[in-house]
Amino acid sequence: MKIQEIVELLNANVQAGTDKLDEEVSSAFGSDMMSEVLAYVQDQGVLLTGLVNEQIIRTAAMMNMYCIIMVRGKQPTDIMKEMAEDNDLVLLTTELTMYETSGILYTNGLNPAGHSYV
Repeated sequence: MKIQEIVELLNANVQAGTDKLDEEVSSAFGSDMMSEVLAYVQDQGVLLTGLVNEQIIRTAAMMNMYCIIMVRGKQPTDIMKEMAEDNDLVLLTTELTMYETSGILYTNGLNPAGHSYV
């Protein structure tokens, strides 16, 4: 799925990385705990979070992710936008909850990222 499709599906606003909306992503992981992202994400993709701090940018960059979606209407700081641009990350915001966002992306073909919990 192209990031541009995600923007349309979620009625998201692009906060950084407008030149990377044609990138393909195949998986997503949602968490407000960056330690879980570090522990469970195995493949690059999309990070869904409700956090508003620079650590989400650092974590996504470390995990070679392509896109961060901030849910529940959270808005990034100017520093976060700059960091996203510097790390070649797309930064999106949506008014939807993490649950709604996950469901929409999953039903439209985006796979879950990380280990199986079974």
